[in-house]
Amino acid sequence: MAYDSAAMRRRFLDAAFEEFVQYGLAGARVDRIAAKAGASKQAIYSYFGSKEGLFDAVLTQRHLEMIEAVPLTPEDLPSYAGAIYDYLTAHPGYARLTMWRRLERQDASAADIEAYRTKLGQLQEVIAVDTSKWGVIDVILLVLASANAWESVAPAIRGLDPDAKDDADRRVRERRALVASVAASVAALSE
Repeated sequence: MAYDSAAMRRRFLDAAFEEFVQYGLAGARVDRIAAKAGASKQAIYSYFGSKEGLFDAVLTQRHLEMIEAVPLTPEDLPSYAGAIYDYLTAHPGYARLTMWRRLERQDASAADIEAYRTKLGQLQEVIAVDTSKWGVIDVILLVLASANAWESVAPAIRGLDPDAKDDADRRVRERRALVASVAASVAALSE
C-alpha cells in the first residue's frame, strides 16, 4: 500500500485540533497527538517542525475552513455576524481554540494581519464611516466581538435567560439579539 502523506498530515491536524482545544498550546502533549494520529512524535516534528508549528498549522487550517464557510458580506454585516454565530454554535472547538490562541499568544500572525487587511478593504468599498470619530477597523472588530460574545460566556450563565423555553430557543434569542445589535451599531457608526 502506498504511503499517503496528505492523509497523514490530516490525521495529525485532526488529532492536534482535539488536543489543543482541550489543553491549549502549553498543555498539549505531542506524544498524545502522535498516539491519536497513529504515528510517531518524530513524524510530527518532520511535518511541522515543532509543537508551535503544529499549533500554527491547526489554527491556519481551521481559520481557513471558517472563512470559507462564512465569507464576509460587507453589504450585510448583521447577517455576517449571525453566520459567524451559527458557525461557532456548530463548531464550539473552533471558538475554544481561538480563545487558547489569544491567551497564549499576544501577537497576530502575518496570516491574521492579512486576513484583516482583506476584510478592511472589502468593508471600505461599501460602508461609509466618519473616520474623524472611528475607523473601519472599529466596525469589523465590533461585529466580530459581538458575534463571539456568547461563546466566550459559560453555558450556565447563558442559560439564565428566564424567557427561553429550552436551549434551542435560547440560541434563537441570542442570535436575534446579536443581529439586531450589530444592525444598530453599524447604523450608528455610519452616521
